[in-house]
Amino acid sequence: MPAAAAALSDDDRLVVAHCAALSFPPPPAAAAATQPPPSPPSSFQVHHASHPYPCAAFAFPPSWSAPGWAAAAAGRAAFGDAEVDPSLFPSLRSIGSGVPARANAAFLAAFRALLDDSPLQSEVSRAVAEEERIIFTGHSSGGAIATLASIWFLETCTRRGSVNQAHPFCVTFGTPLVGDNTFNHAVRREGWSQCILNFVVPVDIIPRIPLTPLASATEGIQAVLDWLSPHTPNFSPSGIPLIISQFYENLLRSTLSIASYEACSFMGCTSSILGTLTSFIELSPYRPCGTYLFLTSSEQLAVLTNSHAVLQLLFYCLQLDPQQQLRDAAERSLSAHWQYEPIKQSMMQEIVCVDYLGVVSSTLPGRQMSSTIVGGLELSKEAMLSLSAAGQWEKQRETNQAKIDGANCTKIREALKSLNEYKRTCELHEVSYYDSFKLQREVHDFHANVTRLELAGLWDEIVEMLRRRELPDGFEGRQDWVNLGTLYRRLVEPLDIANYYRHSKNEDTGSYLSKGRPRRYKYTQEWHEQLQRISFGSSLESCFWAMAEELQAEIANGKTFEDVRQRVVKLESDAHGWFMSGSLGKDIFLSRSSFVIWWKTLPEKHRSASCIAKLVP
Repeated sequence: MPAAAAALSDDDRLVVAHCAALSFPPPPAAAAATQPPPSPPSSFQVHHASHPYPCAAFAFPPSWSAPGWAAAAAGRAAFGDAEVDPSLFPSLRSIGSGVPARANAAFLAAFRALLDDSPLQSEVSRAVAEEERIIFTGHSSGGAIATLASIWFLETCTRRGSVNQAHPFCVTFGTPLVGDNTFNHAVRREGWSQCILNFVVPVDIIPRIPLTPLASATEGIQAVLDWLSPHTPNFSPSGIPLIISQFYENLLRSTLSIASYEACSFMGCTSSILGTLTSFIELSPYRPCGTYLFLTSSEQLAVLTNSHAVLQLLFYCLQLDPQQQLRDAAERSLSAHWQYEPIKQSMMQEIVCVDYLGVVSSTLPGRQMSSTIVGGLELSKEAMLSLSAAGQWEKQRETNQAKIDGANCTKIREALKSLNEYKRTCELHEVSYYDSFKLQREVHDFHANVTRLELAGLWDEIVEMLRRRELPDGFEGRQDWVNLGTLYRRLVEPLDIANYYRHSKNEDTGSYLSKGRPRRYKYTQEWHEQLQRISFGSSLESCFWAMAEELQAEIANGKTFEDVRQRVVKLESDAHGWFMSGSLGKDIFLSRSSFVIWWKTLPEKHRSASCIAKLVP
C-alpha cells in the first residue's frame, strides 16, 4: 500500500488493474443486448489469484434501483442516513463524546443482507485460512459496499487480535460518499484511510449524489440510474431528460452549500452567516473517506488524503463554463461514470501519482489570474485558495500536535512523577494517598492539589482542541498518548474524586460518576478501551473510590447492606480483577485505608466469602 498514498508500487498497480477488470461489465452497448438482467445488489463475486501475491478479490456490483441508494432513515430521512450498527462497526464512533457514526442507510442494509443471506463471511474466512490477502472492490454503489466490507473486515481482524493478517486492500471506482464526518474521522483515527483507494473521474456525478437530499430526489436518482444502467434501453442516449437536468442543478446547489460551509469552517470564519445558513438549509452529513485518486489524464493521478480538500475538489470540478449549457454539463457528468475502464490498461504504464495539495500550494495564482491548469485540472482562483486553505488547516493541526508532543508532554510527565512521589510517601506512612489528599492536613497534600490543577489545565486544553477538531484525526489512536492518558487517569482521577467528596459536592450535584466526572477522564478512558479493543465503559478502575464513596453514603443514609449487596459484590469483584491486572494500586488495601475500615464493618458472613478477603490485612 502506498505510504501516505504518494505513489503506487508495481504490485499495487497490478491489483488496481485486476480490480478494474472485475468491477466493470463488457462494453455497455454489447451488454445491453447480450447480458441478462442485473444481479441483485446483495450479490458479489469472488476471484482468487496468485499474482502479484495470493489474494481473494471480492467484487460488488452496482445497484441500478433508487431504493438501493435512498432508504428513509428515522431522524435524518432527508439524506437517508442512519447510525451504524455498533456490533458490526464498534470503532465507528467519536471517542469521548460517544457519538456513533452515520452512514447511508440503504448501503448499510445492503451490506447487512450480504452478511446474513450470502456466503460472504464464510468465503472471507476461507480466504483468510488459506493466507490470501483480502481485496474488496466495486464500481458505483458497489464501491460503497466494498468500503463497508473493508471496514467490517478491519474491525473483525483487530478485535480478534489477528496481528499477522494483512490489512485489506479496498479499491473503488466512482463510488458515492458513504458516511458522515464521524465515520471519516474514525477511519483516519484507526489508520485505515490508506487501505481505501477511491478512483474518481473529476466530473463524475455519482460520488456527489449523497450531497443532495435523497428523500426529495428519488425520481431524479432513478432517472440517473436508468440513464447509466447498461441493462435499460435508455443507456447512453443522444440526450438526457429534463428531470436529470433538474436533478443535476439541485445537486450543484447542494454541493455549493456544503463546500462553502466547510471552507468557512476550516478558514476560521466566525461570521453569523454560517449559523444562518444551517438554520434554513439542511446540509448533507456525508464526507469523503479514504484516499482519493482523481484521473486528471491518462498519465497522471491527483492524489488527496485530505477529506476537506477532496470535498472542495468535488465541488469546483463541476463548476460550469459560462458557455456551457446545463444539459450538456449534466450529460458530460453522467458519461464520466463509465470512463474508468482505461485504468485496466493505464495501470500497466508508468502512471504518475501527484501530491495534489502540494502542487496547488506551490502554484497559487496571482491576483490578476482568474484560473489556471494544475495537474490536468482547470481550477479557478477561488478553488485553488480553498484547496490551499484545506491543506494549511491540516498543517496547523499537525503544528498543534507538535506543540503538545513537546512542551505539554514534558510538563505532564514531570507532574505525574511528582504525584507518584506523593503517592509513595503516603504509602510509607500506611495511608492511601486518596485518604491523605481528602483530609488535606499536610503540606504535601497542598502541593499535590496544585499539581492536580495544573494537570487538569493541560488535559482540558487537549480535550477542547479535540472537540474543536484542532488536532489530527490520528491523535487519539497514538499509543504514546493513550498510555500517557491512562497513566494520568489512574493516578490523578482518585484525587479529583477525593476533592469532590471532601467538599460534599455529591449532596448538591449528585454522584461523581453521573454528574461530576470531567471529560478529560472520559476521553482518556475511551482511548485506552479503543486501543485495547475492549468494551466501552469496562475500564473504570480509576473510579473505584467514587463507587466506594457512594456505597458508604447510601448505607450511612439508611440503606441496609441487603439493599446494596449486589453492588458491593460487583465492586469487590471489579477491584480484585483490577488489582490482579495491575491497573489498581495496593494502597486501597492498606490497613488504614478508609475503604478497608468501612469494608470491615460489613457482615462477617459476607466478608469471609468475599473474593478480596485475602487481600485485606
